[in-house]
Amino acid sequence: MKFLSNKSTDPYFNMAFDEYCLMQYDAEEPVFYLWRNRPSVIIGLNQNAYGEVNLGYLEEHGISLARRVTGGGAVYHDLQNLNYSIIGRSVSPQPVADALRMMGVEAELTGRNDIFVDGRKVSGYARRVWRDRELVHGTLMFDVDLHTLTEALNVSGSKLEAKGIASVRSRVANLKDRLPQFPGVTEFAGRLHGILAGGDEEIFLRPEELETVSRLAAGKFATWDWIYGHSKEATLTRKAKLPCGTVEAEISLEKGYISGLRFSGDFIGDLPPDGIASLLEGVRFERTAILGALQGFSVSTVFGGTDAAALADLMTNHNNNL
Repeated sequence: MKFLSNKSTDPYFNMAFDEYCLMQYDAEEPVFYLWRNRPSVIIGLNQNAYGEVNLGYLEEHGISLARRVTGGGAVYHDLQNLNYSIIGRSVSPQPVADALRMMGVEAELTGRNDIFVDGRKVSGYARRVWRDRELVHGTLMFDVDLHTLTEALNVSGSKLEAKGIASVRSRVANLKDRLPQFPGVTEFAGRLHGILAGGDEEIFLRPEELETVSRLAAGKFATWDWIYGHSKEATLTRKAKLPCGTVEAEISLEKGYISGLRFSGDFIGDLPPDGIASLLEGVRFERTAILGALQGFSVSTVFGGTDAAALADLMTNHNNNL
């Protein structure tokens, strides 16, 4: 199979690279490329970012959040995860599963867009059709940090009712334990590439094409509007113990903005919470925007002993303690 090279580890560039190649490659013959991302969570096209990802954990640990052009669930990437993309007509991840079997791993495709080995998920994949061709891309967990994966995708202390697609959680495993002949992901990638290429030629993007990909990354895939604003409508419930007592916030979201807000709980304060709810309607659902909207308002008059930072933490699930 012919191949492209993509050495970028920037998730926004790599999402743009997928879209550009899907729309520009003529697909007379299939083409593939292997790539990696720095630590990041990639959510599906139709997912709600707030219900799929522990955003506080991502921020604290410098993990990027990106949205891809295909459906399916949220996945965690780091540099020990190898991704593949195949573009063409009627393409399938079957060549990847076959390559794993050639390496000695009994890999099999499932009906849920996964590749399983010994009952555990080692790869998830998704597809997108555009005109007369399609993109299939997926993960191959070689030696991924499974603790970070679990924490990044663990949305604790909240309930979410949302339009869109929810992730299906599976028992996952790394391939490293089943492929002891490879000392690292680089050697594994080299072998996989050799099997998939089979001696076929490399296709090159011109410098001006790569510049177009960079502009697409900056102008679309790295933007708040794409990552958060593309989220479907949702009703999110957050609950925490604050100095004033237990506070529960029911937050309605539309395209990443607060469209409704109601507080309840056994908290103590001098004023009802309606004033804060009014202040925050129409505000972006992110911590800095909430703090900006509350500037000049004495939050402690509603939630005794509580400041704006603690309320913003509650709403956005930062340092939740309940």
